[in-house]
Amino acid sequence: MIDGLPMPFPEPGLPTRVRIHEVGPRDGLQNEKTVVPTEVKAEFVHRLAAAGLTTVEATSFVHPDWVPQLADAERLLPLLAGIDGVDLPVLVPNEHGLERALTLGARRIAVFGSATETFARKNLNRTVDESLAMFAPVVARAKDDGVHVRGYLSMCFGDPWEGPVPVDQVARVARRLYDLGCDELSLGDTIGVATPGQVLAVLTGLTGAGVPVGALGVHFHDTYGQALANTLTALRFGVTTVDASAGGLGGCPYAKSATGNLATEDLVWMLQGLGVETGVDLGRLVATSVWMADRLGRPSPSRTVRALSPTALAPGGDAPEPTDPTDPDHADGTDHADRAPHADHKE
Repeated sequence: MIDGLPMPFPEPGLPTRVRIHEVGPRDGLQNEKTVVPTEVKAEFVHRLAAAGLTTVEATSFVHPDWVPQLADAERLLPLLAGIDGVDLPVLVPNEHGLERALTLGARRIAVFGSATETFARKNLNRTVDESLAMFAPVVARAKDDGVHVRGYLSMCFGDPWEGPVPVDQVARVARRLYDLGCDELSLGDTIGVATPGQVLAVLTGLTGAGVPVGALGVHFHDTYGQALANTLTALRFGVTTVDASAGGLGGCPYAKSATGNLATEDLVWMLQGLGVETGVDLGRLVATSVWMADRLGRPSPSRTVRALSPTALAPGGDAPEPTDPTDPDHADGTDHADRAPHADHKE
């Protein structure tokens, strides 16, 4: 990194601080065909926390048959118990998944819904109405236990089967999910087709439907190179929660040439240039993503990671360590990988 870059030029009207909801350990890794060892996942979370990320989505309690990569949730969470001051949300599909998560002390959970009927059928084997009915007791039980609930809403900007998704349709489903009791909603551009004008229209539609902007987060994929532009549009609207994945891990296999989630490093570089605080040490974060890319055996797609770390271009080389790394000895789908068909399937 070159000292003093990027130069900060604050834009009037932007939030002074943004909370990054890091999804790398869950959304980023769940599509990996080769199972990542539990100890590596744990160290990944520890390193992300050491880089200053305060929300790191750790894993999923979807049935192991549907997301084998995250079948080690019960073994992983105890390895994260020593991380202080960091929220560790987990994805749950149903009441059984919630019970598993609560047993391990989870205090933040997320449910995963769809704005379109086709994806609801393919992902949850239910209609939109049926999926919301399934989530209702999950959210109610979590809230009764004082657990924070996030609602993911996928296909908010385009659907590979249904095409364009009407704004009023997104707003209607989002409002129903919010009315269940979700503390926040994450609006997903699942196949990465959104553009800034559409983002503005969707956010306007949701707030017009009574969902407060303070309860909204955005989750963009960079399939067409629009993720940062879309994020900036959301920030200008007043959104202060942005989902991102370290190193750009993950993505949706439905879209040809999909390049995955918005890379956390690319987001942090832009926000630093805008004078927006995140609390993230970019150098440590880059080192963490290079470390993980080395373990996955391929380069990070993040442009910022590649620009700031030459070794990011050649997995298998010596990855730089964070300046004060977590002690390694402490290592404590064709479907979209959030997929949980027959999510009430009992073990």
